[in-house]
Amino acid sequence: MPMDFKDTLVIAISSTALFDLAESHRIYMEKGVNSYAQYQIDHEDELLKPGAAFGLVRKLLAINDGAKDKPRVEVILLSRNSADTGLRVFNSIENHRLQITRAAFTSGNSPYLYAEAFGAHLFLSTNPVDVTQAIEAGIAAATIVAPTQASNESDIIKFAFDGDAVLFSDESEQIFQSGGLEEFTKHEKASAQKPLEGGPFKNFLAALHKLQKEFGTEDCPIRTALVTARSAPAHERVIRTLRYWDIRIDEALFLGGMDKTRFLKAFGADVFFDDQEGHIERAREHIASGHVPNGVINKKKAQ
Repeated sequence: MPMDFKDTLVIAISSTALFDLAESHRIYMEKGVNSYAQYQIDHEDELLKPGAAFGLVRKLLAINDGAKDKPRVEVILLSRNSADTGLRVFNSIENHRLQITRAAFTSGNSPYLYAEAFGAHLFLSTNPVDVTQAIEAGIAAATIVAPTQASNESDIIKFAFDGDAVLFSDESEQIFQSGGLEEFTKHEKASAQKPLEGGPFKNFLAALHKLQKEFGTEDCPIRTALVTARSAPAHERVIRTLRYWDIRIDEALFLGGMDKTRFLKAFGADVFFDDQEGHIERAREHIASGHVPNGVINKKKAQ
C-alpha cells in the first residue's frame, strides 16, 4: 500500500528558509545559473549554516522523539535547485542530523504545487512569489524572515498568529479599511453570533490542535496564541468562531491596536504569522516572522 501522511503534521520548507544560502544567491544574481551550479557542486561538502526556519524545523522534528509507530511531524524540502545542485542541501541536512528524507527539486520552477501534492499544512519560503502562489492555491504559506536576536530556546514550540486575513478571512478587515474603526466595531458587534470564514491558516491551526490532543495538558510540546489588534467588543466574534470550529487556542491577546512586539516576546513565540509587513519588521527583532500575503491590505499594495 502507498504511504500517506494521515494524522501527520506536514511542513513544506524551501532550502533558503532552512539554510542560509545568501552567498550562493549572490553568485546566482551576479554570475548566473551556471556559475551558481558550479559553486554548489564545488562546495557540496561544506556545511550550510542555519536559515530563518532552521530552529523551528529542528524543534518540530523533535516531537517525533519517542513516537512508536509513525512520525507525528513530517518535514518536506521543496527547492528551486536541481537535484544536482541540491546535493549540498541534503548533505547539510544529514550533517545537522535533521530527519528530512523527502524532497522536490524543480530546477528553477516554483515548487509550491508540490506542497499540495505532499498534503502540506504549511509552506515556508523566502521567495514571496512562491508564497503568494501557494496562498492563492489555498495553502497556508508565509515568507519567513530570521530574527535579529536569538530566538526562544524552550523545548515548547510556540506559534503566534494574527487573526484577520491569517486565521480568519479578511471580511472584517475590508470593513475596517473602508469604514474605519467605528464602522468595524459596529459590524463585529452586530455579527458576534456569526462565525467568521476561515483564512489561509485555519487548516494549519486545526492540524496543530489535532496534534496537541495527542498529548496531555502538562506535556504538550506545542502552544498557540492569537495576537490581534482587535479589542472588546470585537473580541466576541473571534471567540465564538474558534468555538464553532472546535479549535483550541491556548492564549488570546486582544491588544486594541497596541504594538504586538513586546507581547510576542513575552509569549516567547518561535514564529509569528501576520498579513502586515510592518508588524513583521517590528517583530523580527526578537522572533522569526512570516508574512502572509493575503487580504485587502496586500491586494492594495500589489495594485
